[in-house]
Amino acid sequence: MADLVGTCPRDFWNSWIAEGDPAGSPYSGEEWGWFTRSPLAASIHPGERFYVVAHGKLRGWAPVTRVRNSGDGAYCICRRGDAVACTVPFAIPGFRGLRRVWWNLEEEIEFPDWRTP
Repeated sequence: MADLVGTCPRDFWNSWIAEGDPAGSPYSGEEWGWFTRSPLAASIHPGERFYVVAHGKLRGWAPVTRVRNSGDGAYCICRRGDAVACTVPFAIPGFRGLRRVWWNLEEEIEFPDWRTP
């Protein structure tokens, strides 16, 4: 399993939520993408989890639908609906690029207030 984590920049947080199909919203029929130049993007596959960190906390994950490689070192990790709001009981400082999940899935807890910075 190659579940990955990325950080949403603070100044993009509200725009990212407004983009569409956030946790708790019905599936809109759209597909959304996370653009990155991290080579780790090539290791994630449909059905695996892409997690998002923002404001020092894990905010949740969405199932990956596909990964598009543009051929020039850029990737788009695609997702659609069915996002899950969750967090872990410790802070996660923001970082550049992607990382593999380093916590146990059993540590994840519900996060109903995930939108609040």
